[in-house]
Amino acid sequence: MRYDDSPQPPESADSPAPAGPDRPWFARRSTLVVGVAALAPACLAGWVLTQALTGAGAGAEHHDAKQPGTAAAGVPVSLPPAAPAVETPTGTAEEAAKGPLTGKTVVVDPGHNTGNFKHTDEIDQQVDIGTNLKECDTTGTTTNSGYMEAEFTFDVSLRLREALEAQGAKVVLTHEADRPWGPCIDERARIGNEAKADAVVSVHADGVSAGNRGYHVILPAKVKGGGADTAAIVEPSRRLGERIASNFARTTGSDPANYLGSGTGLVIRDDLGGLNLSTRPKVFIECGNMRDAKDAAQLTSPEWRQKAAQGIADGIVAFLGG
Repeated sequence: MRYDDSPQPPESADSPAPAGPDRPWFARRSTLVVGVAALAPACLAGWVLTQALTGAGAGAEHHDAKQPGTAAAGVPVSLPPAAPAVETPTGTAEEAAKGPLTGKTVVVDPGHNTGNFKHTDEIDQQVDIGTNLKECDTTGTTTNSGYMEAEFTFDVSLRLREALEAQGAKVVLTHEADRPWGPCIDERARIGNEAKADAVVSVHADGVSAGNRGYHVILPAKVKGGGADTAAIVEPSRRLGERIASNFARTTGSDPANYLGSGTGLVIRDDLGGLNLSTRPKVFIECGNMRDAKDAAQLTSPEWRQKAAQGIADGIVAFLGG
């Protein structure tokens, strides 16, 4: 609003009025001047009030909405000072998501399936493991109290997945306990191959006679036949197995198996389709003996299973160079 546009007194107020018979012209002029002078402030005040009430101004009829920094009556107001900009460190979220296994893919194979007991006909079907034919899968073992190996392996696999993802890895499970039985051993191997996994670990627990205790890691033998050719994975699989064995022992406090492997915790086998058909570095780990009361007490403990998963994860991190 411009205050220098206020209405000016009429030009006739400054012009001499004709002299009347009752008083000289200059007296009437003085009276007119006084009257006009008294009237002008009132007119000005009325005009200002009208402008304020109507919001008059250039273009006011085209801008009914209140504009930023303007009160409803059109009087300029001061906005509160803007809050200072908060600087977000670039890449912070990305860096937080990264870990030593970023860009790596790990396939975790929970051994067996709790539904295999109800689908023995299906899992007894023969599949080609390269060197010969073998059952699609087995039921797995149980503790003396009935705790299934398949329950154990799936629980540890979920914990293992969480530990690996915390290190930045992409983790693929061969099954999510969402199928009635299986998958067959050849399909388990194929899942790891198709994922182009940097490492594959099959989680198991043994079922031999009481008194036999401890863990062992199974490594692939060098085999070639049919669809099996492990030449390229024998050495990296051994390195993977050695690192898992040492880290598993450290985190769980378990000893290497006392019934095979000559106390090394490492065993080589050529009769497992999951290893024979793999084209990616792969091992099996038998975390303990479910038929031994002392080992079974560990295997059925959630706290111990968490340690087992962490030990396997640490071994994978060590193998992949983290």
